[in-house]
Amino acid sequence: MIPFERRQQILRILQQQPGTRVSELARILDVTEATVRADLRTLEQEERVRRVHGGAVVINGASLLPDAQEVAVDWIVREASKLIADGDAILLDAGALSLRLTRRLHSRRLTVATYSLDVAQALTAQGGHAVMLLGGMLREDGRATLAGVQPPTDLHVRFAFVTGAGLAAEDGLMDEIHEAHWKEVLLPLAGQVVVLIESTHVGQRSAAVSIPPDRIHRIFTDANATPEQLAHLHRLPAQVSICSAGGMVDLAAASATTRYKIGFANLSEEIPFAVDVRRSLERAVALHPELELVVADNRLSQTQALENTEKFMAAGVDLFIEYQIDALIGTAIMNRCQRAGVPVIAVDIPMVGATYFGVDNFYSGHLAGRALGQWIQLHWNGGLDRLLILEEPRAGALPQARIEGQLRGLEEMIGAVALERQMRLNSGNTYAASEAAMAQALRQLPGDRRIAVICFNDDAALGALHAAQRLGREQHVAIVGQGADRLMREELRRPDTRIVGSTAFMPERYGEKLIDLALRILRGEPAPPAVYIDHVFIDPSNVDAYTATDRP
Repeated sequence: MIPFERRQQILRILQQQPGTRVSELARILDVTEATVRADLRTLEQEERVRRVHGGAVVINGASLLPDAQEVAVDWIVREASKLIADGDAILLDAGALSLRLTRRLHSRRLTVATYSLDVAQALTAQGGHAVMLLGGMLREDGRATLAGVQPPTDLHVRFAFVTGAGLAAEDGLMDEIHEAHWKEVLLPLAGQVVVLIESTHVGQRSAAVSIPPDRIHRIFTDANATPEQLAHLHRLPAQVSICSAGGMVDLAAASATTRYKIGFANLSEEIPFAVDVRRSLERAVALHPELELVVADNRLSQTQALENTEKFMAAGVDLFIEYQIDALIGTAIMNRCQRAGVPVIAVDIPMVGATYFGVDNFYSGHLAGRALGQWIQLHWNGGLDRLLILEEPRAGALPQARIEGQLRGLEEMIGAVALERQMRLNSGNTYAASEAAMAQALRQLPGDRRIAVICFNDDAALGALHAAQRLGREQHVAIVGQGADRLMREELRRPDTRIVGSTAFMPERYGEKLIDLALRILRGEPAPPAVYIDHVFIDPSNVDAYTATDRP
């Protein structure tokens, strides 16, 4: 488990078994007692538990930590709320998403019908709304009424926002029986029925059908939907909107599009960043039924990359997305694609003749270098004994600019670092090679106590950190990474980590941007020669703001 998941589990255990001791938590979770104590310190700082002798107790009212799906819920209600105009009459059911939607209605003056006491109270507290509480008997949980009293005959709303326990292409929205009864009564009152549903519920079924497929007008769900769930949504007649941190896209109708085959050769399935890129691309393609994605693994190998190119050309791909590490074979790959008349998008490693997509290398490195320099000023009085540079010579001049950017940013903060204090190491673009190179360097530098490390990517940074830990030198290093992938974000949540931070490349967002660029090229529309991903420097102080991106 990553730390977030482990802390979730600790909260669950303490809620169910108050008084559970640290030793017992460590046994259940199969971790050390020190790890449990660190987790409890974090939870105490978040005011979710109170430490007591031998363990901790949950503070009254504390809930589980917000996870990626919780953030996805906010995406859904944010986009759905844009349908509602000032003065509208709407209906809200008793679902959690409907209650979440009320938080976005305070700037409007609305007429709202609901059978949820929570929703009614939240709207009344905002003020300015006309709130009509429907129904008869109070439900057992005290949160809503049961369908028993018919609503006024003159009640008509523009939108009915409804939630459900499941959404199936064959049956429509499904729910518990008491919810289904209410929706049956209210359905004729709405101009449009809008379903708000988490992707985890798509394809699921429940006790009763509450709204058949042909009565649903709009569906809002989140971008964490799997390809299987998206395929399920494709079969529904309603307009489906997929919501993400970047906004909303509508699921295209398969019958109205032309099919294209896109080949994607991935850097390596052994590198977490590359895996996240591939997963994001698969999710993005699933939104477009006109696209077919064929995937291969370049395995960090020149030979494999050339073989994959030949396979894709033989398969008749319409566009090729190439993610490989060796700048020297770019010419050969481009020559083969140009002979086949296939346009190419080069990811992170540029190739002459291809549209470049990915990292703004110098800027990305510069952000990290300045952050490392600020850390050195604060903790080492602006001085260092050695600067280790974990680079990747195969990648060529442009990716090398992220190393130069780090060096320039660092020197802007602490002054020039003499060449004799610099040591360049080959990261091999992998965790294992970087760990080995770092370990060897540390053995050669037994007297150095202030060792700054700049890195080609996060694999290099984490490999360097592990080498320092293994040799008992962790407190002697300060490291910055490049990428801020999910493993790096996990490390940044660890108390007292020696990783200063990492510039985020957001691999989980590559897919949607790559497909947008690919479609422009395939349609013959103007496309820029280079498209850069947005960058932000992530460190322990802001890493929790990026929880949503931790989902694989």
